[in-house]
Amino acid sequence: MAENKSSKKSKRSFRQTLGDKTFSGVANLIKLLPTGTVFLFQFLNPVLTNNGNCHTINKYLTGILLGVCGFSCCFSSFTDSYIDEDGVTHYGIATKNGIWPSSGATNSSAYKLRVGDFIHAVFSLLVFGVVVLLDPNTVECYYPSFESNQKMLLMVLPPVVGALSSSVFVMFPNNRHGLGYSSPNQISQPRDC
Repeated sequence: MAENKSSKKSKRSFRQTLGDKTFSGVANLIKLLPTGTVFLFQFLNPVLTNNGNCHTINKYLTGILLGVCGFSCCFSSFTDSYIDEDGVTHYGIATKNGIWPSSGATNSSAYKLRVGDFIHAVFSLLVFGVVVLLDPNTVECYYPSFESNQKMLLMVLPPVVGALSSSVFVMFPNNRHGLGYSSPNQISQPRDC
């Protein structure tokens, strides 16, 4: 009977661990992909493209939106945050010397730019590019003749880019806690990468 309780506990523990890892993976995916930027794009795009019936001004406004959202995708890969000894969350930008601006209380050099930051920026921009390319309003606005090929791209491009991006994100794990993604459990500890 004791073995049965022990077996049930280990199964429950295994399920909890598996569930924790799954939710942790989803949380990391949310940090890696430009979800807020995609939401902003999908919210403003129909208005700025006039639902695909673009005039010249609509093309310029949509181009500005694409530029701002593309910049946001890349820039978010270079932001980080940490919690100091007093429990205050500080946000900054990763530089070659460390996080900027830095309070003197942390080891700023632990937050230096890494190759993975640039790779994450490129692939976040690539994922956003797929979203833009497959948006019917944007396609109708900029590439009206492209629409016939959209079904094939819709079937092929997202899984290919998703698999490629996921593989790259696994090879270059992201330890940054960007704007809005503070780490409640860590207090300014240097990280290895």
